[in-house]
Amino acid sequence: MGLAGISVFLWQNSLTRAELSKIREPLGEYLKSQEPGWEPEFAETEQEMEPRESKPTEEELFEQEIEAFLEEMTLEEKIYQMFIITPEQLTGTSPVTAAGETTKNKLKEHPVGGLIYFAQNLISEEQTKEMLANTMEFAEEIEDLPIFLCVDEEGGRVARVGKNPAFQVEQIQPMGQITDEEEAYRIGTVIGGYLRELGFNVDFAPDADVITNEKNTAIGDRSFGSDPQIVTHLAIAVSNGLHAEGIMSTFKHFPGHGATEADTHQGYAYGKRTYEELMVSELVPFAAANENGVDMIMVAHISFPDLLGDDTPSSLSYQMITEVLRGELEYDGLVVTDALNMGAIAENYSSDEAAVKAVEAGVDLLLMPKDFTLAYEGIMGAVLDGRISEERINESVGRILRKKLEFVAK
Repeated sequence: MGLAGISVFLWQNSLTRAELSKIREPLGEYLKSQEPGWEPEFAETEQEMEPRESKPTEEELFEQEIEAFLEEMTLEEKIYQMFIITPEQLTGTSPVTAAGETTKNKLKEHPVGGLIYFAQNLISEEQTKEMLANTMEFAEEIEDLPIFLCVDEEGGRVARVGKNPAFQVEQIQPMGQITDEEEAYRIGTVIGGYLRELGFNVDFAPDADVITNEKNTAIGDRSFGSDPQIVTHLAIAVSNGLHAEGIMSTFKHFPGHGATEADTHQGYAYGKRTYEELMVSELVPFAAANENGVDMIMVAHISFPDLLGDDTPSSLSYQMITEVLRGELEYDGLVVTDALNMGAIAENYSSDEAAVKAVEAGVDLLLMPKDFTLAYEGIMGAVLDGRISEERINESVGRILRKKLEFVAK
């Protein structure tokens, strides 16, 4: 079939996601191989030639592939894709240090979008590689999709791999000690390099908080400091270093944990800031995230009563996520909550209520709800009774699929 024939065929026939995937790559390569100004030759004369559909671009084919995925997925599968949980939450056993039949069977029952691993799961290099490789293999076999394999690896005091001497990786200093963009980029490549070798594909780093409260201890030296421009440049450099090694990056903790004193692990943490104050300080790094390809933004459970008018955590706030992050800051990547089992959420909301409110606020990925089953059932119930539309679910799952297909699966 000639190129023109492929074009018409694509637009006039409904293709499966597998067929689209097979066509998209060779078509892209074919188009790239043509000389500038090249046009296909047709046998018909100008008078005989019928109007032809324009050729679909590689991006259009990619979007068709995502739509095909969505059409083939059940509502249950879509909702499960919106969760990142621990392997213990998935399997019901603790601690999880291997992935075998139990993991495979549980992924069939609950095909979640991602798993997050902590120090207790990571015993040695060989064990971690095998566990993550098996998990990825199971996910691709079950869902024909890669799974997000996530870890908190910032350097300094938050380093699940780096702090374990069994892995013998370079020890990375706290981010507060880094002042040079070249060094920040190098650190990103070092962390990204050993995470890639182990089999991870998502790092919940770097910390993009701007310290505006000197009494802040929850973040402290995890931040690059108090100057929003410096924090922005160094965080982008680390993100770029992670990308160079094939690891997705995450700016956290939107809209800025640096103004707080309390720790949201324990309960409510308040930021006494107006929107104008946030825009010239804490929000500056997050405003630069989209144009610099940051894959995810993690939203904190911080409350801003002066801005929101009540104690609603930012992670459950439509105003903060949809109006500010999506609207004002024009971020179109993945939005993930901070862990939903933290005190600020778990002590004030049931797992189903928190999950529903987070989705209504505009979140794509729900991290570690206290009760995973109840959270899933809450979203399912909200869709079935019309509180949340399936189009809203498709919006988030479309972003998830796009990132998995263009970044993780490449």
